[in-house]
Amino acid sequence: MSDVQIGLSGLGLLLVFIALRIPIGISLIGVSFGGLWVLMGWKVAWGSLGLLPFQFAANWVLSSVPMFLLLGFVCYHGQLTQGLFRAARVWLERVPGGLAVAAVMGSAGFAAVSGSSIACSATMGRIAIPEMLKARYHPELATGSVAVAGTIGALIPPSIILILYGVVAQVPVTGLFLGGIAAGLITALGYVLVIMIRVKLNPALAPDVTIRTPASERIAALKDTWPVILLMIGIFGGLFSGVFTATEAGAVGALMAVVIALAKGTLTRARFSTAIVDTVLTTSTLIIIGIGATLLTRFLALSGSADYLSEQVLALGADPVLIMAGVVIVYLLLGLFLEPVGAMLLTLPIVLPIVDGTGFGLLWFGVILTKLLEIGMITPPVGMNVFVIKSVVGDLVKTSAIFRGILWFLVMDLAVLALLMLVPELIMYLPTRFG
Repeated sequence: MSDVQIGLSGLGLLLVFIALRIPIGISLIGVSFGGLWVLMGWKVAWGSLGLLPFQFAANWVLSSVPMFLLLGFVCYHGQLTQGLFRAARVWLERVPGGLAVAAVMGSAGFAAVSGSSIACSATMGRIAIPEMLKARYHPELATGSVAVAGTIGALIPPSIILILYGVVAQVPVTGLFLGGIAAGLITALGYVLVIMIRVKLNPALAPDVTIRTPASERIAALKDTWPVILLMIGIFGGLFSGVFTATEAGAVGALMAVVIALAKGTLTRARFSTAIVDTVLTTSTLIIIGIGATLLTRFLALSGSADYLSEQVLALGADPVLIMAGVVIVYLLLGLFLEPVGAMLLTLPIVLPIVDGTGFGLLWFGVILTKLLEIGMITPPVGMNVFVIKSVVGDLVKTSAIFRGILWFLVMDLAVLALLMLVPELIMYLPTRFG
């Protein structure tokens, strides 16, 4: 058996392990280690297992992941983001489906200090869905709008997925953050458009608010948003002005969040301990998957199978646009069954050479890939954001109803994806403008 055949056999075995529901990190490490042993012998396999995990985990840029996670969890447990929805609610009450629109805009604001789709959905779900159900919003609209709004968390910086992609693809994280801003804002506006059109066509989905909030109360509601606004100014102001790097921004943001929460008196010792534990658990999971992906990259490189697959695809002579369309379809299918980080790190060793060979920029592709992975967060049967919302609403709304609620938004997601692919300048303008 040739080296390439060994590599391809390893990929096949990896798919079998995933189908058997073996954790993706363990599957990646096990197959890669076994493949290296077969290819190069046990000394090389053990040497790689001893060296590569350290090389990956010791990457300076990767140190921002636990810091940004801590920032998001402190904001969540320290209740720094609740004012976002309240302010958006009173200012958008005259808009058709105002509460659902407020949930989307609140999620966009929370995304700027979180970077996690799941945290975004869980936070807005606990705040917004009870308000919408109380106002007699249709359950499908109430739950569906919050489930999809959570996906903005991975697009608007800081984004954990963009950081991991930058580490693997060796693309500047600051550039990815700048590219993700446009994609996130366009996505949010698309969701708002879906809500307004649906409510206009069927007003029964979201009954109009009969009691109008006085102007004084609307202005007072803006005061509740100061923690998030201060964090955004501190993080992005320092980041894009060059005061500190994207890696340092996470630590600065986490420290600011702790200080603000302590000043507000909302961060108790128990809540801070919970935020620390959540950060450690999530970081550990991501690092294990990342180590597995690094080992897989080495295995595929030594076997030559990654180059072989890339050459076979490019040798077909297809138009680069058609090749990218095929990549999009693959990720949409993977999104049906795999969680985003696992799907990304599993496929990047194979996909990156293909994308690079077609001439598409890796920075642009990173944002497109993040959008694709976030679509997978709401598509059945896995749809992690949907199950997060289900855990929030309990027996009040069936899981099938939540999935029905995301269908219109899913159509908009595909339209936004097409727009970002057809007009790449939307993503590349800010990275190009600010270098």
